Amino acid sequence: MRFHFFAAVVVLVTAFILHVSLLELCVLLFCISSVISAELINTSIEINVDLAMPERNERAGNAKDLAAAAVLVVSLVSAIIGCIIFLPKIFS
Repeated sequence: MRFHFFAAVVVLVTAFILHVSLLELCVLLFCISSVISAELINTSIEINVDLAMPERNERAGNAKDLAAAAVLVVSLVSAIIGCIIFLPKIFS
């Protein structure tokens, strides 16, 4: 979680340095909140699965893996959106 908050600060500082538009800032804030929300949901699922199934269970492991994969998908799409917003400003 610390990494996500650090990354969010880096993104917001970069956004202000590069003078992104208000709409771009809103998109970045949506991406940041999506990644953090997905991570919180993933953590919640992992805790609940561990409580419900303290012993090793293949289906419980699958549930945890799927929750982690959801975080990965949201993070990758957010990174792509960040590249779409930042790269033209960096290279112009």
